[in-house]
Amino acid sequence: MFEDGSLNPATLVLYLVLLVVLIFFVTALVRAVRIVPQAVSLIVERLGRYHKTLEPGLHLLVPFIDKVRAGVDLREQVVSFPPQPVITSDNLVVSIDTVIYFQVTNPKSAVYEIANYITAIEQLTVTTLRNVVGSMDLEQTLTSRDQINGQLRGVLDEATGRWGVRINRVELRSIDPPASVQGSMEQQMRAERDRRAAILTAEGVKQSQILTAEGEKQSAILRAEGDAQSRVLRAEGEARAILQVFDAIHTGDADPKLLAYQYLQMLPQIANGTASKLWVVPTEFTAALGSISKGFGGSGIPGVPADGAPVTSNEEESAAARALRKERMEALGTGALADPAEALREAQRQSEAATADATASGTRSGMPFDPSHEAGQHPGEPTLPPIPPVPPAPPAG
Repeated sequence: MFEDGSLNPATLVLYLVLLVVLIFFVTALVRAVRIVPQAVSLIVERLGRYHKTLEPGLHLLVPFIDKVRAGVDLREQVVSFPPQPVITSDNLVVSIDTVIYFQVTNPKSAVYEIANYITAIEQLTVTTLRNVVGSMDLEQTLTSRDQINGQLRGVLDEATGRWGVRINRVELRSIDPPASVQGSMEQQMRAERDRRAAILTAEGVKQSQILTAEGEKQSAILRAEGDAQSRVLRAEGEARAILQVFDAIHTGDADPKLLAYQYLQMLPQIANGTASKLWVVPTEFTAALGSISKGFGGSGIPGVPADGAPVTSNEEESAAARALRKERMEALGTGALADPAEALREAQRQSEAATADATASGTRSGMPFDPSHEAGQHPGEPTLPPIPPVPPAPPAG
């Protein structure tokens, strides 16, 4: 330094040199120390040539000799490409939007093998997509997304392997056909849904009609069975009632006057019908009149005694008929007529009993036998003329 306090030129130069050395040292230290974050790789060149790839951590470089060329992200990346027009095999232009998931596996190849691997992947995706979709029609394109994705992934992974890039997934985000085709597709789907609805409605109506017919069939069968059982029970009840009335009449031994009075009471009921054009007069009407005349002391029908005393020659047959009727009542009470053979035998027994009872009643009445009354029981025999009634004897003068 000078005596007046000013700096010596040599000292000033020395300070400047020291300052420059300090700045150089700090700069070299900053350039020499490199901290690489996780999932990132740094490409280092020494004197313009590839030297090494720095992994995550702390690294020291030679200042002004080693240089970091580029940093590569090793995480999986997603790239969405704009919609691309693609022509299908049926000459329809569809717009397809793709999404690609890829990951850099070799940073050196990704930096030195291709200038921009993202642009290369985009262009390769477009060309491959056109090749794949060009061999399909619109319907196959809309329904074969997985097939298209698999073919794209295979072609892209094979092409980008030498670039140090691995294609993990390829997705078609949207496939948009033209507006006119969309309208036609909507009409087609609407017609298909209408057809399915009509088929389902017809199936429902068919099943409903089948079930209704089955129900009506079962109802008719059950109704017929009920009617048959009702008729059987009604017939059994009527038979039992007839036998009980018949047995009660013969057990009570009703006299001819009571029976004649009952006949006269039934005649107005027979002629009471509005549609009756023919009167039915029982064959026993003459016998009933005879009984009435006997009740008033007359001789009645010729050949019958005036006192009305019954003939006692067939009392044993009447007792046997009553015993047979009692057996029939007991058989009906126990329901023994369910067997057809037994019912036939029972009918024969009833016919024989009725014949015996009629024979006994005719014998007791004292009237002569008329063969014309039996003509209806033998259709093959000639009809005999009826025996004319005997005129009553004139009263004594």
